[in-house]
Amino acid sequence: MGRWEPNARDRLARAALELFGERGYEQTTVAEIARRAGLTERTYFRHYADKREVLFGGSQVLRDRFTGAVAEAPASAAPIDVVAAGLEAIAEVFPAREDSRRRQSVVGAHPELQERELIKLATLSAAVAEALRARGVPDPTAGLAAEAGVAVGSGT
Repeated sequence: MGRWEPNARDRLARAALELFGERGYEQTTVAEIARRAGLTERTYFRHYADKREVLFGGSQVLRDRFTGAVAEAPASAAPIDVVAAGLEAIAEVFPAREDSRRRQSVVGAHPELQERELIKLATLSAAVAEALRARGVPDPTAGLAAEAGVAVGSGT
């Protein structure tokens, strides 16, 4: 696959998951990921700040879609239904089930990645709770609905 072909970001993520599964997270280098994807290291760093971020690169898209769906839900919807609408909106962001399993396996095996995952989930939950409060949902209902939605969405 040539460098000029589309979807460099997705190709890098796919190559990283393959290599992490084959060689392990610590043993895999950015250069190897780029090479497997048919790209250069420079291209890798245009898309991801470091090796860890290839596993967390979609966090902002996830947060934006979830909170956007919460904001756009009908005013009459109950908080839990608003959160459900957010979950439906992010369903298409998630990678294929097999890629998700591979990603979770890598994250679960490394404490520093687990910490980054927890930060990602806490940030998402806080953003969803804030979007619910902006709709007039009082605390603790906003926080509880957000935490429940994020827990369901993350499979925790």
